Amino acid sequence: MEMDKLYEEEVEVAVSPPGQYFNSSVICSYVFGFLEVAVPIDDSHALSLIQHVFLPINPRFSSIMVRDEDGKMRWKRVEVKPEEHVKIPIFPESTSSDQLYDHYLGEYVSSILTERTPQTKPLWEIHIIKYPTRNAIGTIIFKLHHALGDGYSLMGALLSCLQRADDPSFPLSFPSSKVPSNSQHANKNLFNKLPSFISTFFSSMSDFGWSLMKSKMIKDDKTPIRSGYEGTESQPFTLSNISLSLDQIKNIKSKLGVTINDLVTGIVFYGLRLYMQEMNDKAKISNSTAIVMLNTRNIGGYQSVEEMLKPKVKGIWGNKISFLQVSIPKLNQARMSNPLEFVWKAHEIIKRKKRSFSVYLIGLLLQLEMKLRGSEAVAKNIYKTMGNSSVVLSNLVGPIEHMALAKHPISGLYFTMTGGPENVNITIISYVKVLRITLRTLKGFIDEHKLKFCMEKAFEDIFKASMEIPDKN
Repeated sequence: MEMDKLYEEEVEVAVSPPGQYFNSSVICSYVFGFLEVAVPIDDSHALSLIQHVFLPINPRFSSIMVRDEDGKMRWKRVEVKPEEHVKIPIFPESTSSDQLYDHYLGEYVSSILTERTPQTKPLWEIHIIKYPTRNAIGTIIFKLHHALGDGYSLMGALLSCLQRADDPSFPLSFPSSKVPSNSQHANKNLFNKLPSFISTFFSSMSDFGWSLMKSKMIKDDKTPIRSGYEGTESQPFTLSNISLSLDQIKNIKSKLGVTINDLVTGIVFYGLRLYMQEMNDKAKISNSTAIVMLNTRNIGGYQSVEEMLKPKVKGIWGNKISFLQVSIPKLNQARMSNPLEFVWKAHEIIKRKKRSFSVYLIGLLLQLEMKLRGSEAVAKNIYKTMGNSSVVLSNLVGPIEHMALAKHPISGLYFTMTGGPENVNITIISYVKVLRITLRTLKGFIDEHKLKFCMEKAFEDIFKASMEIPDKN
């Protein structure tokens, strides 16, 4: 009786606008986190770990979305039965000579990518795969609804369940992404900065206008990475993974004087164009756009979940995201002969976009539309924006030490997102010394093997070309 009263008193937390966009009749989006386990999985303590470690991370993991008397969406605490959220599939006996289950895992993942979790239960599931694959002895999949939080929040929650494999008493650490501060010069040479400010203003307005046109009217060309068909988000998708050496990535970065983000974006853009050329030579000069998802928190790394839940901290829990629309450079003769052109072009575009405040204008416009027309209208707008583009990119930073979950060493980590109409979704995350690129591609339309080959070739070509540049003395 007291527990029932507690749950009734919790019907006071409003669902954020992005939470409503991502759980609407138009978009039902999930974030999937994959943990590759290096030893056989013992699931005997799974329910206890969920009850005492996972659920306490955030009240939303014990809540459902309900509409109150005023018609507003709120989070309502409910009693959670962990056994209803844990799935342990049984695969047929492997027929492969090496007794691996990669094919069955791929088919299983393809099936759960498009399944909606019941709205009558908290919006998450955990899938425990006890079968070996080429990369792991077992796999644990966290399926978390995007309404619960964005990739930063959900990754922070996932990492809260893990410990350092070498010494659990020490916290996980992450690559530093802090930018040196120039605040001491902020008030100097203001007159000299005026031309730059004017340039940024007009560039921002241009970006904002182009974004509106892309969202409302201008569609990308139909190409081997964009079918132009509607409703593809409910069709089967396939996951492919590419592992790149972070040491090699850092070597290229140093040679070219760009950021890792610039470099990876250049690799992805070059790989996409190679694939488009392979499938249709004319597509190498088609008009194609990438939606690049952004974390709008002004922070350098993950905070603890306790910090994220505090109301006044920079890394507040929730959906603190926006996006950039970036034209994918065309594959002309110059870029074919020098693939580094893709990296330098990505560097130029991202540098200019970072100075632009069009992202914030788009955010204000969405807030206004939310107030005037409601969450369903905004969701339709976001859906159309993604549908008019060709690919969605998102990246997260992972820990630099090996992790363990309940004494199970984690050998690999990757993630993906679902719910949008794009035919190609690319996610990127680092873990220890590996950069993992995950390709979620529309089954039957995208040749995932050829796309993976083109991405790997793009990396090899860019690495080779960069190593030919003489070192600066």
